[in-house]
Amino acid sequence: MKYGLLTYEENKKFFNVGDNIQSLAAKQYLPQVDTFLNRERLADYKGEKIKLILNGWFTHNYTNWVPSDDIEPLFVSFHVNNTAAPGMLNEKGITYLKKHQPIGCRDQFSADTLKAKGIDAYFTGCLTLTLDTYKVDDSLRNDEIYIVDPLYSYPTWEKVTYNWKRFLRSIQNGKIFKLGHQKKHVTNFIDKEVLKKAIYVNQEPPANKYTEAEKFQMAEDLLHKYAKAKLVITSRIHCALPCLAMGTPVIFVNGFDSFVDSCRFDGILDLFNRIDVNTKTGEFKANFPLDGKISKDTIIKNLEKHHQLAEPLKEKCRNFISK
Repeated sequence: MKYGLLTYEENKKFFNVGDNIQSLAAKQYLPQVDTFLNRERLADYKGEKIKLILNGWFTHNYTNWVPSDDIEPLFVSFHVNNTAAPGMLNEKGITYLKKHQPIGCRDQFSADTLKAKGIDAYFTGCLTLTLDTYKVDDSLRNDEIYIVDPLYSYPTWEKVTYNWKRFLRSIQNGKIFKLGHQKKHVTNFIDKEVLKKAIYVNQEPPANKYTEAEKFQMAEDLLHKYAKAKLVITSRIHCALPCLAMGTPVIFVNGFDSFVDSCRFDGILDLFNRIDVNTKTGEFKANFPLDGKISKDTIIKNLEKHHQLAEPLKEKCRNFISK
């Protein structure tokens, strides 16, 4: 039996390191990686039977769905976005998923969407919750505070000028007039000293600059850094969820107001110490005790709710590989 690992298409301008972090979560269960399989081209695989953990967002290229019959899949932490569901869940797609049910879903929205089509589906949470293999002893924890893409869904110059169509659309919908809101709203809940001294991380680096090996190394390096951090503040679930697994104090900043984004979080948000931001006014609420703004003296403890999801995920993956 061969074993595969997911790789991903790049955007025209950037790629998401969070995808590679999700693949690292799957990799830890494999005896070896024989082949890398692109998430958007799974229908094209031909060859020896290969086991593949199908976790993550599916799919941007739903015209190339379903995966090849030469792939033996494990469906855990599977997300069907509302933008892809109409294309994926046609007669062919439903038949395929029923063949491999039950389908473990990363979020409750995906589970409910599949159930509505008569597919046996259930909520698993994200496989990155099992990345405790990167955890370090607390004696190795440093004083670094990482700020990782807070409120990244807000309009930025790079996003509104992605192409001329998006630029025109941003003028029509008024997003171009909100370019300063991200920085302004972040300063509402993080104090100046932290903003000045924190280490900033962008989990969407430029596209067409790195090999697959370099992308995976980048993901590895980030996990090792987060594992030793004093605190991580982020709007990236594939930063926040691994932090839970590694025991790193993390605050999730929720400033998402589109259903495309929010449907991904159904069942996940309750795992976090969280700050919810009103994207129109910048007003925020914390679901944990917070005196004023987040400062260097802010001490939080993760809720530890993730264990009830992580342990069954580990068992499911181990059984799949050993079977």
